[in-house]
Amino acid sequence: MDIEREIIPLIGTSESEILEYQAVLPPSKNIAQLICSFANSEGGYIVLGVSDNLEINGLSEDFHSNAITHKALDLLSPQPNVYYQYIAYKGKKLYVIKIEKASSTILLENKIYKRIGAATKLLNAPEILFKINGYSRIKEINLNIEALKINATNSKIKLLEHYQSILKIVDDLGILLYPNDPTQITINQEGKILSRIIFSSFVDNFETFLSDLLYEIFLANPSTLKSGQTVTIEEVLNCSDIQEFVRYCSKQKLSKLQKGSVKGFIKDNKQISELNAIDNGQQNEIEKILQIRHLYSHRNGIVDEKFLQYFTGLFALNSEHQMPISEICDKLCYLVNITHQIDTKAIIKFNLAIGT
Repeated sequence: MDIEREIIPLIGTSESEILEYQAVLPPSKNIAQLICSFANSEGGYIVLGVSDNLEINGLSEDFHSNAITHKALDLLSPQPNVYYQYIAYKGKKLYVIKIEKASSTILLENKIYKRIGAATKLLNAPEILFKINGYSRIKEINLNIEALKINATNSKIKLLEHYQSILKIVDDLGILLYPNDPTQITINQEGKILSRIIFSSFVDNFETFLSDLLYEIFLANPSTLKSGQTVTIEEVLNCSDIQEFVRYCSKQKLSKLQKGSVKGFIKDNKQISELNAIDNGQQNEIEKILQIRHLYSHRNGIVDEKFLQYFTGLFALNSEHQMPISEICDKLCYLVNITHQIDTKAIIKFNLAIGT
């Protein structure tokens, strides 16, 4: 099939029900969402290498677009009829994916996407219901999170959806987590353990967000992966394709963050430092949050000397560190805001794809 003959007359027209532009190569899940939405509508075209303002930038061939497209199709059930190829346009190379209208509903992780106008919409988004007489702040946080999922990368959406699931757990298990009042530390032993698990979980997923975001940046801008970092032949061969290798590299860059050094992580990753998204005060606060997570994950909340270096004069050695659910919510909200700052600037600087 000669896609070039079909697409050339459309390039330069506005995005529509049958046409989507992407300035750079998005992760496979973004591509899968778009393919799913077109297949569930009237079919259409995805053109990579053209920005939303119709600027023809071309698409780097440093990474193989075919491999990303194959990964995207593997996520869909059933797989629609799709065709793809590079084309030449005004001295630039563009990558075009043509999607035919499907005869049955196409699913992406049991989600149904459809093209409505020039937008991709999720039709069967799960509704999160909270207790009528539960902790009212949980509902407020959830509404804020839902609003922040608009114009976000898939990395950010993934994190926020995890945070919403945490809020649901807090709401469902309030009798353990805050039997008397959300501002008071629970005296229930199971509640104490659960509080530590919940806190560690949302901090861990903040780290995962940073790794996922680096992955999106590397895919969109292959040149940003080039650095003095060395890898072994074994590390390369352990990855099935270039996409998996890029994800491996992005995870490797988290080592300093996982040791509690936010400043070291930012310094070593110019993709994040050049965003100027978080100042020194915010970096210090994140480091404290990471130290609490480390204490909960590895010492069951028992304060050690390393912890006291970050919280001078606030706690006694070998005492049990505890937080009421209201303070845990404060920390979660803090990371939500940091995530929003980083994600918003990364989208602008690197032309990252918007998730749905």
